[in-house]
Amino acid sequence: MASDAASPAMVRLTANFERNLEEIEQFLIDAEAASAYDGLLDDLLETVIPNLERFPAMERSFLTRPLRSVEATNGLEALQGKLAKIGGNAEIREYVLQHYLLLYAWRGEEVFLLAIRHHRQLSFDFGALW
Repeated sequence: MASDAASPAMVRLTANFERNLEEIEQFLIDAEAASAYDGLLDDLLETVIPNLERFPAMERSFLTRPLRSVEATNGLEALQGKLAKIGGNAEIREYVLQHYLLLYAWRGEEVFLLAIRHHRQLSFDFGALW
């Protein structure tokens, strides 16, 4: 596989991504799996970031997913408006890492880590609803 750029892309963490990491850490502590957080950080530093530096277009485009609701359509339109403000050539892509889904923006020689969630964080806590 050839590199997408002559020089490595610069990978940056957004404030939202950092907040998501804090939420994941607390989620894993609550699930009595705190050591898994260290594994996540290792994976980010040793695998994800080096992969994105070399191959920023390696993962699937988030914006080409089929839209199945009005909310998703409205959210996508809002996201595309925000992307237009930072440059028309920016793309949102998703990176699947074991138990996590990451969203990142790729624009030229820059990759912005936007969000990360553990797959179990994506479910509803029905017990807390009552």
